[in-house]
Amino acid sequence: QVQLVESGGGLVQAGGSLRLSCAASGSDFALYAMAWFRQAPGKQRELVAIIDTGGSTNYADSVLGRFTISRFNAKNTVYLEMNGLKPEDTAAYYCNAHLAGVNYWGQGSQVTVSS
Repeated sequence: QVQLVESGGGLVQAGGSLRLSCAASGSDFALYAMAWFRQAPGKQRELVAIIDTGGSTNYADSVLGRFTISRFNAKNTVYLEMNGLKPEDTAAYYCNAHLAGVNYWGQGSQVTVSS
Protein backbone atom coordinates (compact mmCIF):
# COMPACT_ATOMS: atom_id res chain seq x y z
CA GLN A 1 0.00 0.00 0.00
CA VAL A 2 1.28 3.45 -0.98
CA GLN A 3 -0.11 6.83 -0.01
CA LEU A 4 0.78 9.80 -2.15
CA VAL A 5 0.60 13.48 -1.18
CA GLU A 6 1.18 16.20 -3.74
CA SER A 7 2.27 19.75 -3.00
CA GLY A 8 3.57 22.80 -4.85
CA GLY A 9 0.63 23.81 -7.01
CA GLY A 10 -0.69 27.33 -7.24
CA LEU A 11 -1.36 30.32 -9.45
CA VAL A 12 1.34 31.55 -11.82
CA GLN A 13 1.53 33.87 -14.81
CA ALA A 14 2.17 32.52 -18.28
CA GLY A 15 5.87 31.92 -18.78
CA GLY A 16 6.42 31.23 -15.11
CA SER A 17 7.57 28.12 -13.29
CA LEU A 18 6.35 25.79 -10.58
CA ARG A 19 7.68 22.62 -9.00
CA LEU A 20 5.31 19.90 -7.87
CA SER A 21 6.37 17.36 -5.27
CA CYS A 22 4.82 14.01 -4.45
CA ALA A 23 5.77 12.34 -1.19
CA ALA A 24 5.10 8.62 -0.89
CA SER A 25 4.57 6.68 2.30
CA GLY A 26 5.13 2.99 2.64
CA SER A 27 8.07 0.85 1.66
CA ASP A 28 9.67 -0.10 -1.63
CA PHE A 29 9.26 3.30 -3.30
CA ALA A 30 12.18 2.49 -5.60
CA LEU A 31 10.21 -0.42 -7.08
CA TYR A 32 7.41 1.80 -8.37
CA ALA A 33 7.21 3.51 -11.70
CA MET A 34 6.08 7.06 -10.95
CA ALA A 35 4.11 9.42 -13.13
CA TRP A 36 2.29 12.72 -13.24
CA PHE A 37 -1.12 13.02 -14.84
CA ARG A 38 -3.33 16.07 -15.22
CA GLN A 39 -7.00 16.70 -15.74
CA ALA A 40 -8.52 19.95 -16.92
CA PRO A 41 -12.23 20.70 -16.42
CA GLY A 42 -14.34 18.80 -18.94
CA LYS A 43 -11.37 16.81 -20.22
CA GLN A 44 -10.02 13.33 -19.66
CA ARG A 45 -7.09 12.71 -17.37
CA GLU A 46 -3.89 12.60 -19.44
CA LEU A 47 -0.35 11.41 -18.84
CA VAL A 48 2.13 14.24 -18.49
CA ALA A 49 5.39 12.47 -17.62
CA ILE A 50 6.63 9.14 -16.34
CA ILE A 51 9.86 7.94 -14.75
CA ASP A 52 10.62 4.26 -14.37
CA THR A 53 12.61 2.49 -11.68
CA GLY A 54 15.81 2.95 -13.63
CA GLY A 55 15.30 6.68 -14.09
CA SER A 56 14.23 6.61 -17.74
CA THR A 57 11.65 9.25 -18.59
CA ASN A 58 8.94 9.94 -21.13
CA TYR A 59 6.84 13.02 -21.70
CA ALA A 60 3.68 14.07 -23.42
CA ASP A 61 4.46 16.00 -26.59
CA SER A 62 2.69 19.05 -25.18
CA VAL A 63 5.18 19.41 -22.31
CA LEU A 64 8.38 18.07 -23.89
CA GLY A 65 11.22 20.50 -23.37
CA ARG A 66 9.34 22.47 -20.70
CA PHE A 67 8.66 19.92 -17.92
CA THR A 68 11.13 17.64 -16.14
CA ILE A 69 10.23 14.65 -13.98
CA SER A 70 12.72 13.36 -11.42
CA ARG A 71 12.76 11.10 -8.41
CA PHE A 72 14.74 10.98 -5.19
CA ASN A 73 14.33 7.45 -3.83
CA ALA A 74 16.09 8.23 -0.55
CA LYS A 75 13.29 10.69 0.22
CA ASN A 76 10.45 8.68 -1.36
CA THR A 77 9.67 11.71 -3.51
CA VAL A 78 9.00 12.43 -7.16
CA TYR A 79 9.10 15.93 -8.63
CA LEU A 80 7.71 17.70 -11.66
CA GLU A 81 9.59 20.86 -12.61
CA MET A 82 7.41 22.97 -14.88
CA ASN A 83 8.89 25.85 -16.86
CA GLY A 84 7.46 28.07 -19.56
CA LEU A 85 3.96 27.47 -18.27
CA LYS A 86 1.05 28.19 -20.58
CA PRO A 87 -2.63 28.78 -19.83
CA GLU A 88 -3.38 25.39 -21.40
CA ASP A 89 -1.33 23.77 -18.65
CA THR A 90 -4.05 24.74 -16.18
CA ALA A 91 -5.33 21.53 -14.56
CA ALA A 92 -5.37 19.40 -11.45
CA TYR A 93 -2.12 17.46 -11.39
CA TYR A 94 -2.10 13.94 -9.94
CA CYS A 95 0.80 11.82 -8.79
CA ASN A 96 0.65 8.12 -9.73
CA ALA A 97 2.56 5.10 -8.51
CA HIS A 98 2.42 1.88 -10.50
CA LEU A 99 3.64 -1.62 -9.72
CA ALA A 100 2.52 -4.99 -11.11
CA GLY A 101 -0.74 -3.67 -12.49
CA VAL A 102 -1.73 -1.79 -9.36
CA ASN A 103 -2.09 1.99 -9.42
CA TYR A 104 -2.08 4.43 -6.54
CA TRP A 105 -3.14 8.08 -6.81
CA GLY A 106 -2.63 11.24 -4.87
CA GLN A 107 -5.39 13.70 -4.11
CA GLY A 108 -4.29 16.18 -6.76
CA SER A 109 -2.73 19.63 -6.77
CA GLN A 110 -4.23 22.52 -8.72
CA VAL A 111 -2.08 24.45 -11.15
CA THR A 112 -3.57 27.61 -12.66
CA VAL A 113 -1.73 29.60 -15.30
CA SER A 114 -3.03 33.08 -16.06
CA SER A 115 -2.52 34.75 -19.42
